[in-house]
Amino acid sequence: MEKENCCPPAAEFAFPEGEDAANEVFSRLAKALGHPARIAILRLLVRRRACVCGEIVEELPLAQSTVSQHLKILKDAGWIRGEIAGPRVCYCVEPNALVLFKALLQSLE
Repeated sequence: MEKENCCPPAAEFAFPEGEDAANEVFSRLAKALGHPARIAILRLLVRRRACVCGEIVEELPLAQSTVSQHLKILKDAGWIRGEIAGPRVCYCVEPNALVLFKALLQSLE
């Protein structure tokens, strides 16, 4: 089940103030990317550019419970958003997380 507008609009982008805050946010986002399955989930959601529910499990060679654990980690880190749609939760990428991560990575220079 895909729905074009299942996630609310992205929140306003704000770069963390101060190096310590930036390091904390950067660390949280980077840590969530520390597993190939989570990278695969993000790639899937970015490609779809829409909300994805059960299709995530169908696309990965992992058990539904394992995919759910990875989705929780990505959501807690701020990479994705989810909305309850009946008995399912639909997920989409948090667009500002991508912008923020790129900016934080560039700030290392």
